Amino acid sequence: MVSAVDALELVFLVVAHSAVAALMTRFFRVRLSTRWGGFLYAALLVPFALVLSTLFFSGVLPLGPDLGSAGAVVTVIILLPTVAGVTFDYFWMPSPDEVDLPDRWDDRERPSRYENR
Repeated sequence: MVSAVDALELVFLVVAHSAVAALMTRFFRVRLSTRWGGFLYAALLVPFALVLSTLFFSGVLPLGPDLGSAGAVVTVIILLPTVAGVTFDYFWMPSPDEVDLPDRWDDRERPSRYENR
């Protein structure tokens, strides 16, 4: 029987892992200039980071219910959040090329705060 605390811990793990997956995917998409590079790095490195996070949360901090098998843990705690985070970033967030960023001020262009006093 699953208690309410176990269910909340499971939801926390899935949401936290989804957020990590989405942030890592966005980071790879912004930093890499190739079209498929961000997706490949996300497909390879995000699950690795989620495995480490799962080991931390379930080992050091004893969070999460007993899901019964390793396959269930991989599916619910690693695969589902990876797919959700990558999907969130690729389909809901705008492409990094479509986002307008403000111009960066160089020290030469920025007026000194002591000028014209």
